Amino acid sequence: MDKVDIHLNPKVGRDWCLPGYRRVVVTPGNNQKRYLAGALNVRTGRLTWVEGRSKASALFIQLLWRLASAYPRARRIHLVLDNAAVHSSRKTRKVLAQLGRRFVLHFLPPYCPQGNRIERVWLDLHANVTRNHRCRTMDRLMARVHAYLAARSAQRSASPSLRRADLRRSA
Repeated sequence: MDKVDIHLNPKVGRDWCLPGYRRVVVTPGNNQKRYLAGALNVRTGRLTWVEGRSKASALFIQLLWRLASAYPRARRIHLVLDNAAVHSSRKTRKVLAQLGRRFVLHFLPPYCPQGNRIERVWLDLHANVTRNHRCRTMDRLMARVHAYLAARSAQRSASPSLRRADLRRSA
């Protein structure tokens, strides 16, 4: 489980174009932001995410409710997450108490993004959608973000790094 920032001003990065041509990346000037909180089921590769306008406890709480409804038969839902303050806020603890003992939180050590597999999804999201994008409105960019994540969630084999370990050993 982790959060990611989506900026209307594109991340400028490497790109290809024909020799002698220059790639133009238009920036709208006034940056807008949206935030996603997401969780990755490491067994199935299924993504669950929510969108918000701030990176506060409300976004994390919204994700908890979405996960509870997405996995209604799960007795326990284990979340691997960083030590952000929103994960242990008073509001979050209250919602976790309402949800019973369904959620087990596993906190990563500080500065350990490689321990959280969804970080790889966010890297791919930036590489394939937000870097050098040409969207002029935030709504259009977010539509592309949601379409990419939905396709990524539906295609379990999208990235070898997200497959279950036993599938890699079977070769």
